[in-house]
Amino acid sequence: MKFSIFQVSRKGGREINEDRMGYCYTRAAGIFLLTDGMGGHPQGEVAAQLALQVMAAMFQKEARPALLDVALFLTTAVTAAHREIVRYAIARNMLDSPRTTVVAAVVQDGLVSWIHCGDSRLYLVRQGELLVRTRDHSFVEQRQMANGKLKLPDRNNRNILFTCLGSPSRPMYEVSGPVALQQGDRLMLCSDGLWSVLSDIDITYHLSHKPVNQAVPDLVESALCRAGDSSDNVTALALEWETPDGLLATRTSISTDTMSDAVFASTVQGGWSHPVQDDLDDAAIDRSIAEINAAIRRSVARQA
Repeated sequence: MKFSIFQVSRKGGREINEDRMGYCYTRAAGIFLLTDGMGGHPQGEVAAQLALQVMAAMFQKEARPALLDVALFLTTAVTAAHREIVRYAIARNMLDSPRTTVVAAVVQDGLVSWIHCGDSRLYLVRQGELLVRTRDHSFVEQRQMANGKLKLPDRNNRNILFTCLGSPSRPMYEVSGPVALQQGDRLMLCSDGLWSVLSDIDITYHLSHKPVNQAVPDLVESALCRAGDSSDNVTALALEWETPDGLLATRTSISTDTMSDAVFASTVQGGWSHPVQDDLDDAAIDRSIAEINAAIRRSVARQA
């Protein structure tokens, strides 16, 4: 594999940055991850970090050096991330659990597949045109899609999601692909702090006309400037596929051709215990979520 990659995250006008991003790769496969901790719930940054670490740890274990089943891996990894967030809340007797969105892409055998839950997005641009853009799990976009057309987003309600990781209900997610990559394809993951103030046309233009190490910071700075003091966290990670050999000398370019099967590289910080020994089955998770909901009802009753 040969690709150029660049990532950046800015706090914007928020007190803390609840976005997380990172990527991991072996000789034969790579995973690219972005999570956005949800405001209005406690410790969104924890949920985002947990999801990132869980999925990265599972990729490290299973990509030897390739994944046996990419779609199955993506669904299993997202489910494990959700469970770990719920377990974190239960262990601390939290009345409300941390929550996060997630978008993740796996590149293997020249193909890209991806999964998303919430409103963090994936864009795939080819030869100046927008080939793919994920559809948000929000009531606004769901309604627009049902009407058969996409209008400009409703700025007041765009962030009302009907699914995420860490919620009391089981997360909904979509797995897409595989799509065969062509040389020069640009793939970008981003949080809503970027796409909510920039149009798909703006994003496509920047990704099409600039190398990713220029396009990503330019998009992030443009989003911060347009949003001003009210800016959300703004995070983006983008790669250009099959970077020509002459460009591989830059610090943003990666070639895995000379890696051995045993080598694993990652920008995701560790610190999380691996989920393989997960002792919470679906029934246990459901019971634990019911306990959280019961605690919330008791708290509300006492306040009343």
